Amino acid sequence: MMPLSPTNDGELILGAVAYDQKVVPIWDGFQQYFRTRGLPFDYVLFSNYERQVEAHLRGHVHVAWNSPLAWLQTERIAARLGRRAEAIVMRDSDCDLRSVILVRADGGINAVADLRGRIVAVGARDSPQATLIPLKHLADQGLVLDQDFEIRVFDVLVGKHGDHIGGERDAVRALLRGEADAACILDANHLAFAREGTIPSSSTRILTQTPGYDHCNFTVIDGVEPEKVTRFRDLLLAMSYGDAEVRPLLDLEGLKQWVPGRVTGYTQLSAAIDRFGTIDAFVSSVEAQCR
Repeated sequence: MMPLSPTNDGELILGAVAYDQKVVPIWDGFQQYFRTRGLPFDYVLFSNYERQVEAHLRGHVHVAWNSPLAWLQTERIAARLGRRAEAIVMRDSDCDLRSVILVRADGGINAVADLRGRIVAVGARDSPQATLIPLKHLADQGLVLDQDFEIRVFDVLVGKHGDHIGGERDAVRALLRGEADAACILDANHLAFAREGTIPSSSTRILTQTPGYDHCNFTVIDGVEPEKVTRFRDLLLAMSYGDAEVRPLLDLEGLKQWVPGRVTGYTQLSAAIDRFGTIDAFVSSVEAQCR
């Protein structure tokens, strides 16, 4: 497959990962939104973020809707290649998230130190919110993985970087069945699981929570026509939840407003992947292929 030209006959091509059936109507809707406002736009779906990151670095897409882990993969590979990656836009709902570590209300675990010798359930191994950031949080409090405690990993759709929350739901169920002593999940999913009945009332409590961090962003790499990137960014930021035409799209994508991208909220995840070596082999492999 040949790389795209900077304009690709005028179209801006987005890469996104198909983590749910709603992804197609979401990007079909955005395609119509952009095209009716004078920006030729199309999208390509990938089965996992690693293939998307590789395609982005090879120039097969102009902009990528990246998970936080995919952002760090892209940023690090680009830097090694002497290029520059930029997070241009994110959702308001991507900012200042937290993960929680749940325990059973009657489990007798009252402090993080009580997890020594215990089993902690986590989501997919590449999930920032349900695995990497919470495990780094425990490490910061003196608990060493595989030395002080063990984990039980619920690898649902690895490659989706935790976008599919099935692993988190399975981790909670293992906690409730007594197969684990704690479970790591996103705080918003904690509330959602309580609403849907996965977590019965008063059955669990929060042992600890991580500091705030950020989630997804639209990523571009230098070399794309600046005017098209600016137009794409401006059209996103102009979307109003009060507009009946765009509100369904924003609801599907889980936001009220697009906001300018920032990278300050990725420090915890960056430290986690440095500690656990999560992306080293992938980064080196793609770097070598792109040289």
